[in-house]
Amino acid sequence: MTKRFTVTSRVAIVAALMTGAMSTAALAQETIVHGADEEPATLDPAEVEPGEGGESVIFHVYDRLLTVGAGSSELIPALATEVPSVENGLISEDGLTYTFPLREGIAFHDGSPFTAHDVKFSWDRVIDLELPGSGYEILSERVAETRVIDDYTFQVTLNGIDASFLYSAVLTMTASVVSQEAVEAAGAEGDGESNGLLAGNMIGTGPYTFESWNRTENMTLRVNPDYWGTPANDDVRLEFGLDPDVRVLGLRAGEFDTIETDPSYVADLEGAEGVEIYSEGLLLEPLHIGFNMNVPEGALPEGDTIPEDFFADVRIRKAFNHAFDYTAFLQGALAGFGDINPHYVPIGVFGYDPDAPVYAEQNLEEAERLFREAGVWDAGFTATVVVESGSLFEIQCLILKDSIERLNPNMRINVLGVAEAVFDEAIASETVNYAMWAKNGDPAADPIDYLTTYAHPDGEWGEIHGFRNAYENPDQIADLIDRIAVELDRDVRADLVGEVQALLYDDPMWIIGAQEGAVTAYREDIDGMVLQPLWPRPSINFAILDKSDG
Repeated sequence: MTKRFTVTSRVAIVAALMTGAMSTAALAQETIVHGADEEPATLDPAEVEPGEGGESVIFHVYDRLLTVGAGSSELIPALATEVPSVENGLISEDGLTYTFPLREGIAFHDGSPFTAHDVKFSWDRVIDLELPGSGYEILSERVAETRVIDDYTFQVTLNGIDASFLYSAVLTMTASVVSQEAVEAAGAEGDGESNGLLAGNMIGTGPYTFESWNRTENMTLRVNPDYWGTPANDDVRLEFGLDPDVRVLGLRAGEFDTIETDPSYVADLEGAEGVEIYSEGLLLEPLHIGFNMNVPEGALPEGDTIPEDFFADVRIRKAFNHAFDYTAFLQGALAGFGDINPHYVPIGVFGYDPDAPVYAEQNLEEAERLFREAGVWDAGFTATVVVESGSLFEIQCLILKDSIERLNPNMRINVLGVAEAVFDEAIASETVNYAMWAKNGDPAADPIDYLTTYAHPDGEWGEIHGFRNAYENPDQIADLIDRIAVELDRDVRADLVGEVQALLYDDPMWIIGAQEGAVTAYREDIDGMVLQPLWPRPSINFAILDKSDG
């Protein structure tokens, strides 16, 4: 996701508010009005694209077998009564079969009873339909077979041992449980086509029921009074099609109770009467500058004086990490909203070790020592980092440029800002013609998703950027990550994640400037606000919020 720190004209928006083009009528106190960033494309769990706006609505109307609470990454039961583990016998000894005991006496919003048949139907439907753009691979690439043991026991066998299964599959909106009775009554499905029922309607077991969707305008969810768990406090209305500035001004005017925003708008909201800022959470998208050791011969930009394998020297990679001004990035570009985390295991994800070593502060003395030891201090160098223009990532690169060039004017960093499409094409190739680039990681719920993609010597980025030929001990890192992928003992697995964090600190393939803060703004009469990055964006659970009468 691109982070842009731009501000558009507010004149027309203010005029609209003043002339009544945006209604300022008093809203019922029992309805939470949320200014959303994106309207759903679909409400069907089998069709929704991971990260798309429909996921946050599905989260509130449907349930899954497991969930996570507000303050921890620990799994907790939802429609299942226990979290499967080897210890409780719900994961088979060979690690392939998961058994989920289910809650009894639960009904879907249409009154039909919930049973294990609905779980099997829901998961099989995702796998069989293979709807374009959906997250069907989340299940289809993992699941070998689903079974109903009895009405309240569901079982799934995997294609191979997958320690991330509970986080990376069971928690996802794709694995939400729909009503078999309702879907089948709406007509046949197959050959890659649904019957369309759930695309614009929802029949779940969650804390909210679906009431209406006025496309391009708003959607209304009602409290489910018969919810099996802790009931929601207030109804919710989601408002769509709003410019970020409209959301900001609408919150200030009391039009909205909560809005989706980012740190660039905090200055517009801090101190506003009746407005609160929540900034305690973190996004699961580390902001990085990557090193490439696999540049084709002669492909570096004109003016670069470094060899193609410049970053194969671990001393240079560590020197860059020590030279970067983390405080300037965190306190300047991010306005203090975030945290220092040099690891590609984000804070908030299972297994993150807070005691692992970090590049928390700029250490110019150590950077100079390493540059001298690597033999590049006296002659200096020129290297280019490619980045999308106008993005937060470009600011990160400019801070790196300032950090390196102030340390030694003979060492030069060229920041090449390009259009988004040009940047995407540049780094999506099998070989990348730049020694550095800047981006953010894709959010995930399990550490293995980050480690396999961004750190494994034979993973996606490892192969493209030549990690195996640059790591001091690539087999050790590969073995650790491979063990994390299949280790089912949670304590052992957490220790392995901490171990690989320490190794990647000593052998870094990235500069991770910070882990960006999760920021939202809301009216002061909303109680219980918390952001949980393992919940779908905007990471808010409206069911736990309470809008007071005052």
